[in-house]
Amino acid sequence: MSITTFLELKNVTRRFSVDQPLFSAAPRELLAVNNVSFSIEKGTTLGLVGESGCGKSTLAKIVAHLLAPSSGDVLLEGESLWQGSKETLKSLPRRIQMIFQDPVSSLNPRKSIGKSIQEALDVHGVGTSSDRKKVVTELLERVGMRAEHYGRYPHEFSGGQRQRIAIARSLVLNPDFIVCDEAVSALDVSVQAQVLNLLSDLQNDFSLTYMFISHDLAVVGHVSDVIAVMYLGRLVELTSAQKLFDNALHPYTQMLLEAVPVPVPGRRSVGIGQKGDLPSPLTPPVGCPFHPRCKHAMQICREVVPDWLEVGQNHHVLCHLYS
Repeated sequence: MSITTFLELKNVTRRFSVDQPLFSAAPRELLAVNNVSFSIEKGTTLGLVGESGCGKSTLAKIVAHLLAPSSGDVLLEGESLWQGSKETLKSLPRRIQMIFQDPVSSLNPRKSIGKSIQEALDVHGVGTSSDRKKVVTELLERVGMRAEHYGRYPHEFSGGQRQRIAIARSLVLNPDFIVCDEAVSALDVSVQAQVLNLLSDLQNDFSLTYMFISHDLAVVGHVSDVIAVMYLGRLVELTSAQKLFDNALHPYTQMLLEAVPVPVPGRRSVGIGQKGDLPSPLTPPVGCPFHPRCKHAMQICREVVPDWLEVGQNHHVLCHLYS
């Protein structure tokens, strides 16, 4: 089977206006996503990883057509999500869906889970009422629930069960592409494994393409074919999951890998000297965004933003160490 580009981001940037301080004449701007470009191949999973506040969820909303970029574009099989034809825009809910981090707030507490899942079918006028209910009950069973759960309400289920319901809802229109925004971060470790295995099985059964977002590199590495590492609104490294774990190049990626627990009693990872917290995106550092925390920072890092370099086959990095 030939691999084709399914979704492509071209220089996507998103700015937010922020309330200016008292007595300040200059407006303030938060650059949440800064010139991000990458592509996702059909039938694969791209993992997006980074600390909280780095812009992952903003980027997820742009990809899911929930938030417009300030500049740049997103292409779905060559068609613009933001400048495409009316037919393209109308078809997007059937093609792109999203699984949110918190199923409690994303499910209507006043609706049974069956009605919540079925709502998309009702809006799009798919089949008869009995056909829609049959589709929903079959999906519930496919994600590990039971048909009789159709009439129950979200508060009657555990966190893992609610996330399975959210997954069923994302599948009801038979989409091609699903954005998973921290889809397992609120779950216990054992439940995480079950949900991750379910997502993998569904990807094979329904020929799905995923964008999987998490702050946990171990989880992202388990499910992803390609991993993009994000820091303060920018991509700093992009390569296959195998290459990233075998030979991470950017100091920030190395720091994230060190944070992954070592499953061997008595073995400890060796630190490389990163320090400090994520800077405020309202006052980002001049030059390389990571230089205040980097052991290897040079004078050029404090003055010039690095170029986006391809340092190996399909291995890109944003770092002066490799220029």
